[in-house]
Amino acid sequence: MSHAIWTPGAAGPLDEFVARLSRMVASFALEHGLEQAEVRLELADGSRHVLAAATPEPGFGFFSFVPHRSGGEEPRRVIVPIGAVKTIEISAPDTEQPFGFVAAE
Repeated sequence: MSHAIWTPGAAGPLDEFVARLSRMVASFALEHGLEQAEVRLELADGSRHVLAAATPEPGFGFFSFVPHRSGGEEPRRVIVPIGAVKTIEISAPDTEQPFGFVAAE
């Protein structure tokens, strides 16, 4: 008997994951009369990120996202295994923080 933990989404079409996430964000914004929605991602290590964009690249169980920059931060892209995602929260944007989400192609 194996004692390995199965992680949902550890394998599969990441392009479809990003496309479905994008549709959910657009649908949420439409339902609530918002121009844009905020997407917040929490990873298994407890770090939280407000997303500016997401892409299914590089694939092979990994996807990447661009966090919103604040106050002079350098641009960056974060590549993580899909299994490292703990939660994804879609909400109305915080007027005090940058927001908006774009699914990169």
